[in-house]
Amino acid sequence: MPLNRPALSLGSGPRGVQNARRWVVDTCTDIDRPDLVECAELGVSELVTNALLHADQPIQVRVRGTREHPRVEVRDGSTEPPLLPETQPSDEDDLLLTFGRGLGIVARCADAWGAEIEDDGKVVWFAPSTSVRDVLVHGLITGVSTAGAREAHDDDVAVSVFGVPLRTYAAFQRHYRELRREVRLLALAHEADYPLAKNLSDVFGSLERQLREGMGADQIEEALRAGGQVADLKVTVPPDTATKIGRFVELLDLADEFCRQERLLSLARSPEQQQFQRWFLGEFVRQSAGEPPVAWHDAPVAGPRTSVS
Repeated sequence: MPLNRPALSLGSGPRGVQNARRWVVDTCTDIDRPDLVECAELGVSELVTNALLHADQPIQVRVRGTREHPRVEVRDGSTEPPLLPETQPSDEDDLLLTFGRGLGIVARCADAWGAEIEDDGKVVWFAPSTSVRDVLVHGLITGVSTAGAREAHDDDVAVSVFGVPLRTYAAFQRHYRELRREVRLLALAHEADYPLAKNLSDVFGSLERQLREGMGADQIEEALRAGGQVADLKVTVPPDTATKIGRFVELLDLADEFCRQERLLSLARSPEQQQFQRWFLGEFVRQSAGEPPVAWHDAPVAGPRTSVS
């Protein structure tokens, strides 16, 4: 059964660490996982201390995943990646002295851990172990790429997407980001238990730049700032994008079924979300095959105009 409890919001004072520790211990007890209490408490203490010392508000703690594979997450408002531990702690008997000085404790209290950098902050997460390890578990930072803009090529495909409803597009982006985070973390921590998560994560990785930048996100943001309700997008994409997007659409349908089985935390898409995404993503596939653009309000999958405003 998935865990998706409301987040614990923390203030900027020193009581935040104490509150987070108590909350995580209570959560482990509530889900009948007392075997994880020690490592969950140590790990969340480290993450919250780092957030209070080095990051920005808002700071929140969540426990997600499943009872079998719970995951502690600490979100803050800084996009600065955490400093990965490089060496073994010099004094293994004095764990508490290292709080706030890196992620060495988390790396010893976790079966898997890492950080997901997002546009408006980051989530540092770990899957608590049943005992503190003598060696460091390597973590992985994923998320926003620092690479420069992609250069145009002669074989790029020009795509025009007409009549994009901005609110529906924004909901698509939120769902995609949530699903992307969830499958990345599941694939990193429990690949054998969630093979679909690994497949989805690989496709997300191959489409990362296009999904973030190459599908008109900057034009959407400009239209939103101007107070518009719809936007026409004109973008260019690599010729292999259509194949990747086609696979992405197939996996989204599989992910919906995975969500309905309560094996992923993200909610399955509503029929309206499915219709919009099939049209929006389908335009890239269709036009890459040489077909003319079809505006949203003319698409066979489109519902009444009022349903997407």
